[in-house]
Amino acid sequence: MHMADALISPAVGTSMWAITAGLIGYSAKKVKEEADGRKVPLMGVLGAFIFAAQMINFSIPGTGSSGHLGGGLILAVLLGPYAAFLVMASVLMVQALFFADGGLLALGCNIFNLGFFSCFVAYPLVYRTIAGKNPARGRIMAGALFAAIIGLQMGAFSVVLETLISGIAELPFMTFVLLMQPIHLAIGIVEGFVSAAVVMFVWNARPEILSAVERFEPIRSVDTRQVLAGLLLAAVVTGGALSWFASANPDGLEWAMFKTSGAEELENPPGVQAALAAIQEKTAFLPDYGFRKNESDIGPETGSQLSWPAVDPGTSLAGLVGGGLTLLLAAAIGWALKRRRAMA
Repeated sequence: MHMADALISPAVGTSMWAITAGLIGYSAKKVKEEADGRKVPLMGVLGAFIFAAQMINFSIPGTGSSGHLGGGLILAVLLGPYAAFLVMASVLMVQALFFADGGLLALGCNIFNLGFFSCFVAYPLVYRTIAGKNPARGRIMAGALFAAIIGLQMGAFSVVLETLISGIAELPFMTFVLLMQPIHLAIGIVEGFVSAAVVMFVWNARPEILSAVERFEPIRSVDTRQVLAGLLLAAVVTGGALSWFASANPDGLEWAMFKTSGAEELENPPGVQAALAAIQEKTAFLPDYGFRKNESDIGPETGSQLSWPAVDPGTSLAGLVGGGLTLLLAAAIGWALKRRRAMA
């Protein structure tokens, strides 16, 4: 559900950038007030894991579409909403700048759509209500499932509204929304089960983490080494090898766009979008999560002989480098906020 710049107008893009920047500033303020140093490495490792997990698109049977994990709910349950929003912003910034996944103008939209609804709506209003203060296995499963579905449904509807306000004539509202919501319902169900599995892993290993987050308490006294090791291993394996097994089908947004307009991508109009695309072409050293290809490398036989799994060293490198960059950025944000709190 990463929007490209061609899907929004400069006015909508800059407005969403401003809204998202305000949310990032507010979240940073709240994380600084927590002054929880033990959460810093958890922010970094979870950021790496979500980056890697988003590389794996899973097929939606009977549709010709695919989806990928959003991860906002996992982050919110394990970190709290404020740290989670900062980590999600870190993931999407790394993806846009270095892998050309999502536009630079649309980055504010993407952070808002994937982060705000999961962290600030679905988590506190749905997951915490269902899971309760003393969660059990069944309550965690139900809470994660319903919260993931609701968060993704709201994010998908937000995408439709942003294209509507931008005046994208190729994507008429009614047709687009009637395609976006059902396909992201299916994606949300899968995300709910995956989110529940990750939360259950942490709950079994260190239930104190979930309890501390639920009560907005620091996790300073909790030994997180087992959780960190498990999530880091999962990030390395997922980004380095499991990413080969990603579905080649278009994701939910691309599928809905194709069904609506006949094209999975729209061309960038001249002006702001084209200028930002030129910048992104220079910053993205592993575009589309692989080595940059020359035009001579792309021929008719390339597209007709696609193999699965797509064993590709470029994909593995992208998964490992992207996960590492996200880990460093998310941890650096947490460390800087902790340091500022200590110096205040």
